[in-house]
Amino acid sequence: QIMKQVPVRFDPKTLHIPAYSVEKLSSMKDVDWNSFLKRVCSLLDSSEKNTGVARSKLNLLYYLCTLVVHREIANRLISSQVFPILIQQLRAATGWDIRANVARVIGLLALHTSELGENVPVSEAITLLTELIRENFRNSKLKQCFLPALGELLYLIASKEEKGEHPRECWAVPSAAYTVLMRCLREG
Repeated sequence: QIMKQVPVRFDPKTLHIPAYSVEKLSSMKDVDWNSFLKRVCSLLDSSEKNTGVARSKLNLLYYLCTLVVHREIANRLISSQVFPILIQQLRAATGWDIRANVARVIGLLALHTSELGENVPVSEAITLLTELIRENFRNSKLKQCFLPALGELLYLIASKEEKGEHPRECWAVPSAAYTVLMRCLREG
């Protein structure tokens, strides 16, 4: 059974960064863009354990979900330091709501990205998502959070390799990813 994703809404009042529009972000100079990225990374990377930080992190992830559906923003974010921090948050977050929304941002990034550099740690994201699915195989809710992101990353790599844009060695896909994917398809 496939769960329909609930539309995300962020609260600009509690967002600890300015809620720039896509148009504003697209027209930013490099200095302003880098400043914006630094603030996003700082908020994502905060490791305090109180509920206020978790809520603000979730709100930021909702905001990122609304941004990454635009191709230009997705291309800029996936090749920035935000992507490795998202992977780190996927690994380190204690709350499943944060992990699920990080996976959602990663999946949307993969879906809307048209340019992918060789240095983007896509293989690391695939490995981590595979491990999370394997560890939580009996939890169908969590699988439904992680599988779309894994599928989008695999499709992104396949489409780039098909076009001959990068050599196969660039993003190695572990065989465990295919095994887990096939098991999910077989067992539901």
